[in-house]
Amino acid sequence: MSKENPAKHPWRIVANVRRALLMLFVFGQTAIASYYLLWVLPYHGGTLLEIGMLVLFAILYAWIAVGFWTAVFGFVIRLMGGDRHSILKRHTETELLATPLAKTAVLLPIYHEPVHWTLSGLKAVYRDIERTGQIEHFEFYILSDSRDPDVWLEEQVAWNNLARELGGEGRIFYRRRPVNLNYKSGNVADFLRRWGKSCKYMVVLDADSLMKGSTIVRMVRLMEREPGVGILQTNPNIINGQSLFARIQQFANRFYSTLFANGLAAIQMGDAAFWGHNAILRIEPFMKHCGLRKLPGIGIFGGPIMSHDFVEAAYMGRAGYEVWLEPGLGGSYEESPPTLADELARDSRWAKGNLQHLWIMLREPGLRFAHRMAFLNGIMAYVASPLWLGFLILTTIAAADMTLSPIDYFPEGYQGLFPLWPEWRPEWALGLAMSTLALLFLPKFLAILDAVIHRFTKEFGGFFRLFCSVMLEIIISVLLAPVRMWAHSRYVVSALLNVSLQWAGQNRTEETGWKEAFITQLPGMVLGGGWSAFAWSLDTMFFLWSLPVALPLILAAPTAVYLSRNSFGQALKKRRLLLIPEESISMPLLEDAVRYRAHEPGISNLTPLEQAVLRHDHNRLHQALAWDHRLGSRKAELESCVARCLEQGPGALSRSEMSQIARDRQSLKTLHEGAWRAPPGSFWGRCIGQLSAQAKDT
Repeated sequence: MSKENPAKHPWRIVANVRRALLMLFVFGQTAIASYYLLWVLPYHGGTLLEIGMLVLFAILYAWIAVGFWTAVFGFVIRLMGGDRHSILKRHTETELLATPLAKTAVLLPIYHEPVHWTLSGLKAVYRDIERTGQIEHFEFYILSDSRDPDVWLEEQVAWNNLARELGGEGRIFYRRRPVNLNYKSGNVADFLRRWGKSCKYMVVLDADSLMKGSTIVRMVRLMEREPGVGILQTNPNIINGQSLFARIQQFANRFYSTLFANGLAAIQMGDAAFWGHNAILRIEPFMKHCGLRKLPGIGIFGGPIMSHDFVEAAYMGRAGYEVWLEPGLGGSYEESPPTLADELARDSRWAKGNLQHLWIMLREPGLRFAHRMAFLNGIMAYVASPLWLGFLILTTIAAADMTLSPIDYFPEGYQGLFPLWPEWRPEWALGLAMSTLALLFLPKFLAILDAVIHRFTKEFGGFFRLFCSVMLEIIISVLLAPVRMWAHSRYVVSALLNVSLQWAGQNRTEETGWKEAFITQLPGMVLGGGWSAFAWSLDTMFFLWSLPVALPLILAAPTAVYLSRNSFGQALKKRRLLLIPEESISMPLLEDAVRYRAHEPGISNLTPLEQAVLRHDHNRLHQALAWDHRLGSRKAELESCVARCLEQGPGALSRSEMSQIARDRQSLKTLHEGAWRAPPGSFWGRCIGQLSAQAKDT
């Protein structure tokens, strides 16, 4: 790593110019819009209520203006043939191919994920790296935080089968932490303490991640040629969407991110964020500089950091290393939650994690300004919702005050000697509304123009179907925006109150039922209906103004149900709507993943724990991975649990007790021997009968 002052790096000058332009455009446009709003308001900011509306409007307008100008930057960058300052543009393909590879670990942290589905994805990645001819440079680590013994016992068997099938013994490893501390970051930290010094780089995947072997190999070579880069982040595209909701998210991500990712990369340059997966990290500086201390504050700002990725990128930058987002790498994929309910459940966790970043942004010394802005951006992703809700509340109060109260010529806060006459400028209000809509929707049409210019509309079904897909996505996004606003507002309040959350595996397949939808969406539906009725009682125009927010809230339950339907998503796919390129081209990685996941192992009537006790091969495997825990008073406790399990079956034990005996080598051996001596009418005798019948069927 060069000890050169980071401020002297040539790209930093370019980055500072670009960021200055971005701030000029954002704050200049926000100032103009706020001036217009000031004169649209009846008292021109002469009341505390109007000042509050103006402040909230300015914050929200600046927030959406950042997204708009980021997309514009991306559009311009692509018109110019790409960013010549990106690290991918610094090296020719010949130079990269001549670069030797360094030993790299591919990490798959998991927590209560569908076992066969998840490891089939890792299998596809392994096979794709194999096709590059460079598999000898890679090791694979399945890092489990699963707590349910039926899950982690299944994981151990699946890992063993996977390693044998791929010939990956000594290359594919499995490790489960007995104590789950500090979420995913603690899982990775545990790997680094054990094996960190054995590899130079690590590629971090999520349970739903897929990455082309050629992309991973290329990333390693780029890191070898750029010793100052600590983290190289790809731009993952969403794939394999089945439900209408997932296909909407998949299309939006795949089509619009071309502009947004290029714009973001051009602005952040070497001060980019880390998104926690589908990225490669330099292990030595990561271990040295990116350890996460517990937050020292109270409530949400105390304890372990939940959202670790942005923090690790900021610490890497503070240490003098660069963090790059490189959209040009391609071949990086993930999957979307299949339903609105699953997305909101995920957001409830992310909201709390992102709000924790406020402490780091304000209190952590030595961080680069760009990384502090990345924290602010992540915080605003959720705080924008209660701010929007607050703006709607103030607007409703203002409308009610104008309708129900006589005109106040000397409003509170007004210090003039002469009366303040209220004025209405409907044409200015219309212009302001149109400019706000332009910020929200113009980037989507810029993406269409970009597709036409670069001639890839056919990859999305052709121009007409692409245009129809964009319009459909706009309609759905308008329906979902108020629902997300209400949900995120509740999550922010819950996070600030430090309401505890459960971290669980993600649903991959299930649709949303009517009962679940009405239970989860009922508060928002009541809010939307009540607000709309109140608006109607005040003024017809205010009622019409409220409908774009109130109506989606009222329809939230049927929206959630119908968007979760796989049949609707597949019907649109057959009509080549919401199409993405990966659904039309042949790609071995994605084809392998689909094939491996479709080939389910034989279904057994026995649970993984019952199989661990009865099946000789499973029992030997679990014994080999277990330890001797019969020390001191624990020996008697384990012997008691084993005796009850043999007499009454696993149902007589708690999950904690089942975990204890499944982690103890002697207990597993005793259970295996005792169960096979059980009489035919006992619990274990019946299980042996089921196992024998299953063996005959196969």
